[in-house]
Amino acid sequence: MNVHFDATGLAPVVAQDALDGAVLMLAYANREALALTLSTGRAHYWSRSRQALWEKGATSGHTQRVTGISLDCDGDAVIYRVEQTGPACHTGERSCFFTPLTSEALGEPASSPTGPSSRVGPVLDMVYATILDRIERQPEGSYVARLHREGLDRVLKKIGEEAGETIIAAKNRDHSELTLEASDLFFHTLFALAEVGVNLNDIAAELDRRHAAKPR
Repeated sequence: MNVHFDATGLAPVVAQDALDGAVLMLAYANREALALTLSTGRAHYWSRSRQALWEKGATSGHTQRVTGISLDCDGDAVIYRVEQTGPACHTGERSCFFTPLTSEALGEPASSPTGPSSRVGPVLDMVYATILDRIERQPEGSYVARLHREGLDRVLKKIGEEAGETIIAAKNRDHSELTLEASDLFFHTLFALAEVGVNLNDIAAELDRRHAAKPR
């Protein structure tokens, strides 16, 4: 049976632990990625965000040695059975599938009193994932890659600078400037979290704990 790629030339790939059958991650592969995986025995994928081939763990060391590849009955989905080294998920979790689905998650997102539903959560997740990816791959010309090479002290200094500029913008009640400076502060704080190994689920859990705590 031939692989049936979608209109963009991709097929979804599930990485499954060859030892215990745990589902580790979902990614995509084009013909070249599958060919490389078959020829090298190392998991290769196609990044839809970067529009580039990537080998899992080439920089981080969290590699996947592929022991088998299977197609589903329709030929439009693939399973890599892998021997995983380190965590499979960019958050540091063993598997990307660690968030329980609740009935609340299926409902419409609540609107804020002053405007449309907040997109902060998904955007922060996306930015954090991109930072981790840039740290791992070290692409040429990447600001994140350069910050990583310069060391943690460099970004900590940058956070101090952005915090000061955020304070000034807020003090001046400058909406546009505050939006820009706060965005810079968020970004560099996310970078520091990624460098130290704190993921956004850690932050969410702590904020949730505080929210649920009874007032003193």
